[in-house]
Amino acid sequence: MLLQIILFLAGLAGLYFGAEWLVKGASRFARSFNIRPIVIGLTIVAFGTSMPELVTSVVAGIKHLSDIAVGNIVGSNIANIGLILGLAAIVQPLTIDMRLLSREMPIMIGISLLLYFMGWDGILSRLEGGILLVGIVTYTCYVYRMALKESKAVEQEYEEFVGAAYDSILKNIFWIIIGLVALVGGAYLLVHSAIYIARVVGISELVIGLTVIAVGTSLPELATSMVAAIRKESDISVGNVIGSNVFNILAVLGIAAIIQPLQINPISLRIDMPVMLFFSMALIPMITWKFVLTRGQGIFLLVGYSVYILWLFK
Repeated sequence: MLLQIILFLAGLAGLYFGAEWLVKGASRFARSFNIRPIVIGLTIVAFGTSMPELVTSVVAGIKHLSDIAVGNIVGSNIANIGLILGLAAIVQPLTIDMRLLSREMPIMIGISLLLYFMGWDGILSRLEGGILLVGIVTYTCYVYRMALKESKAVEQEYEEFVGAAYDSILKNIFWIIIGLVALVGGAYLLVHSAIYIARVVGISELVIGLTVIAVGTSLPELATSMVAAIRKESDISVGNVIGSNVFNILAVLGIAAIIQPLQINPISLRIDMPVMLFFSMALIPMITWKFVLTRGQGIFLLVGYSVYILWLFK
């Protein structure tokens, strides 16, 4: 059991540092080609921090562990809002000036609803995975077009966060490769050790996916949003979460379902997906009213997430 716990922690470390190295290499690689920082921030950074979810869910799907594959994504999206945004707002109230977010939040909710209806028949098929994958391509093009219209102040905010491209192209490629290797290795260790621990403790694979694995794979989003909140770069803190949630459903579940159709647990349809929708919808009145996520609202999100986790383990 102790060995499995060590392997689980090693898997988490591999996912975290793998995502960090991948985002670092990819961001600087893009900067070396003079791609605008805001585009990098809204695509490579937001999507790169979701790579742990992608690799973990794909590995779980290949091994026919649909509860872990789907639970990881649903749980991560709930954690991104309830835990990560909640903590970020408590550390520093998030003033949202980027109107792009107000346009993206309905997209996030619409995609969550789409997933719910797709899973109503108990399976996420290859065809539905293909539809989701087309969606992420469309969404990325949309983000790119909208990003080019953002203000100079927002552009400067992303430039400070992304940083300059001071490494050589070969060095950046090295970081990308080593990041991908760490991600795949970390996901393999995480899934195998989590299954063993769940069976020994007597917890369902779905609960493990919704909680421990979901929070573990969300560590890059937590780090990114917390750093952005401390730096008072609120647009990045919130944009990272929204972009990640969209990527999780469209890209992660899309790719995983194409590789191996995923079974949808009826419990997820009754409980977990509605909870994900609730947290997503709760953001609209919170953020769009004066474009501020206050400490009080952050506490509300965190308490709500804590209640949900306690209910899972009751």
